[in-house]
Amino acid sequence: MHELHEECGIFGVFGHPEAAKLTYLGLYALQHRGQEGAGIVTSDGGRLIGHRNVGLVADVFKPYRFEKLRGDIAIGHVRYSTFGSSSRRNVQPLMADYARGSMALGHNGNLVNATHLREQLEESGAIFQSTTDSEVIIQLIARSKAPRFADSVVDALKQVVGAYSILAMNGSEIVAVRDPMGFRPLWIGRLDGAQVLASETCALDIIDAEWVREVKPGEVVVATRDGLECFSPFEPVLPKPCIFEFIYVARPDSVFCGRSVDEVRKRLGRNLARLAPVKADLVMAVPDSSNQAALGYAHESGIPFDMGLIRNHYVGRTFIEPDQSIRDFGVKIKLNPSRHAIEGKRIVLIDDSIVRGTTSKKIIKMLRHAGVKEIHFRISAPPMINSCHYGIDTPEQEQLIASRMTVEEIRQYLGVDSLVYMTIEGLLDAVRGDAEHHCMACFNNCYPTPVPKDFEAHNHFPRHQDTAIDEWFPSPAHAE
Repeated sequence: MHELHEECGIFGVFGHPEAAKLTYLGLYALQHRGQEGAGIVTSDGGRLIGHRNVGLVADVFKPYRFEKLRGDIAIGHVRYSTFGSSSRRNVQPLMADYARGSMALGHNGNLVNATHLREQLEESGAIFQSTTDSEVIIQLIARSKAPRFADSVVDALKQVVGAYSILAMNGSEIVAVRDPMGFRPLWIGRLDGAQVLASETCALDIIDAEWVREVKPGEVVVATRDGLECFSPFEPVLPKPCIFEFIYVARPDSVFCGRSVDEVRKRLGRNLARLAPVKADLVMAVPDSSNQAALGYAHESGIPFDMGLIRNHYVGRTFIEPDQSIRDFGVKIKLNPSRHAIEGKRIVLIDDSIVRGTTSKKIIKMLRHAGVKEIHFRISAPPMINSCHYGIDTPEQEQLIASRMTVEEIRQYLGVDSLVYMTIEGLLDAVRGDAEHHCMACFNNCYPTPVPKDFEAHNHFPRHQDTAIDEWFPSPAHAE
């Protein structure tokens, strides 16, 4: 529903006979992190077998697919493209054959120096099969002279700049790495003696895995038959986990940086109620990522909470749009107001962010049409003034409404009676943190890594004609 798109989710299992099916369930729990494509790669006696395609997890993996996804080692990925097109060739985990065997890799994040590295690799003769920055990592792993697979992964990652939580596997091990700043989440779990790795704890919950701990920023975790090996080979830096994971990206039933996402969002709502009280008849959310903040606002203000907007959860990737144009069709296919709950009432409408403003404007118009008397818009994040370069798909800066309009101008554009954004101070209070220990570049323009000046214009790989996924790589790294 939002003009923001999540990013990607990764999940892996080492040492369980049902590795592929457990990975499927884990990806199902991580579906909110990416809806463009899904994939699973398994190791069957050292031979990598994979299936991946565009679409939702349940559509990509029909029961018969698991007959070939054998083995007790598996990694999986759900994707929303922040770099490269959304064709089948970019669906992960990517697979490759190279001099030392076969490997597969799933990546959550975004590399800000990917274009530069790709150009260097192509000049030295590298041939790329996809348009995603993740393949740069594969190429660098293949070129490493390190004796162990894990060390080759480290060699590759020491050359990249940006955000990454990755799972890389060969036929006998899984290597999990979280970048030194810890932009994106990664967890270690355990199930019946098997090692589990996942972007979020909600994916561990779905398979009844024990939460062990978060992978530390800059940590490498290697799962082998001997157990887990953990080490930190990177130069230590101040961690900068993405604060937007709390606001929008992560599922509310997950834990990030040791904090409950549900509780943080409720605290955001409570802080909004203290910051911007108003006389109203009900509090309502733009579902679903704003539900917890709206509950927090209602609890703090004493104003009743109600579901004034009903979300259609069964909208697939495509739908047939009528020949005769229906006003605001894209919003209406996903949201519809509950007239009985809101007609004639003064409402406090809670959302987690305003991006371009076009979707918010359509929602406001729809609520007015349903008979709402007053709309007091409250945003649980500060104004978004910069693009994210670390894994959340955001528009270029000039398309962000808060980068070119004042709050009052935005209020008038949206047609609401009042508009208040969360403050930076209120956000940090809610996460129990400080600006030093979180990436807040989208709000304060303080990017933790150097970002090329022409990043927005040039950090996109060429779009190639789509090809069947089976044609990517020959045996032994076989993709169906």
